[in-house]
Amino acid sequence: MKSLTAFGLFAVTAMLVFYALEKRSPWFVLAFAFSCLLGSAYGFLQGAWPFGIVEFIWAGVAVRRWWLVYWLKDK
Repeated sequence: MKSLTAFGLFAVTAMLVFYALEKRSPWFVLAFAFSCLLGSAYGFLQGAWPFGIVEFIWAGVAVRRWWLVYWLKDK
């Protein structure tokens, strides 16, 4: 397995795991956002720039959800 393929597998697996755990803690939402950034990097590195753009947008959406959940949770 090439290292780029392994990186992509890691990024997508992390996205799946952190998405499944999001309801347990706002920090899993932030981890999901970071794994979306990894997926975006993978998309750009392997030449699938539409995938890279969509994953980058998903990362922004996840950071916004984390911000709303984490900062408005106790208020």
